[in-house]
Amino acid sequence: MDLMNRFVNFFGGSCGKINQDSRSGAIYYVVQKLSDLTENIIPFFDKHPLIGVKVKDFEDFKQVAELMKSNAHLTKEGLEKIREIRLNMNSLRK
Repeated sequence: MDLMNRFVNFFGGSCGKINQDSRSGAIYYVVQKLSDLTENIIPFFDKHPLIGVKVKDFEDFKQVAELMKSNAHLTKEGLEKIREIRLNMNSLRK
């Protein structure tokens, strides 16, 4: 839990929050505001890149965030593009 609190403190206290799953006890750092993602989280990981298989997922995540930032998710085409990206993320990646 201490590590997660450090995330909150590092990103200024108002960027994200800590949630705990009541069933598994897993702890998550959750960021809900798009502006927090595009102005804080994404630039941090651009400056301090991930290593390994998560690099591709992060690149896809950034692409979705940019689509949302430009309001593309409000169009049928934009939403379909986001769905296509999602279908290739994490364990679904081919």
